Amino acid sequence: MIALQTLFHAIAQAKDEQMLRSHISVEVSEYFSATRCGLFFFAQISQIDSKIQKTLQIALSPQYNPVARYLLERHAPVHEALVVEPKTWKLICPRADHWHVMAGPIVNNGKLVGVVGLTREQGMPAFDSQNLTDLSAICLHISTWVAMARLQQPLLQTELLTPREMQIASLVAQGQTNAEISAELWITENSVKQALKRMFRKLEVSSRTHMVAKLSTVSK
Repeated sequence: MIALQTLFHAIAQAKDEQMLRSHISVEVSEYFSATRCGLFFFAQISQIDSKIQKTLQIALSPQYNPVARYLLERHAPVHEALVVEPKTWKLICPRADHWHVMAGPIVNNGKLVGVVGLTREQGMPAFDSQNLTDLSAICLHISTWVAMARLQQPLLQTELLTPREMQIASLVAQGQTNAEISAELWITENSVKQALKRMFRKLEVSSRTHMVAKLSTVSK
């Protein structure tokens, strides 16, 4: 049987979310003797197959699924027996391969950003409190990995600029002078000059041409 420490190490070594999903899912499934395991990041759901996307949106809907509602409200691992009676769960999810389910939260910046979900088939034992404790530890490591990975992602240059600064940059790209930008945006010409100075510092450029070129490269 895989040890928890082995799972923690595997999570820490994952180079990207795809590796995290493909490798960790198999090992976590084996650790919990689960029929299957899935690791879902909400931001990625819109990028997958439309049929799977629709199924996931229903399955992860707090209005439909009390397990999902528990996760959203408490940010804590849960199995179906904690939130509903067995008969009720069978009405919500009658599939034999989802006879027992357990899910844990992936949290970043105080928000639920993903879920680790496990299932067991009919005839297999239900998930218990020790399983919840272990899943809580795994989710903590995954959440930490997500936080570190996102900190290490380079900030897009466009994210450094305010909406007003992006407006100014767009007009600069169109060849407008400070006076023309001032009239277009109903601000003083000095405000345009000061804004450009701030933008140059943020983008680490020294000219209007360099700024436009840099923003154009990022947007491609």
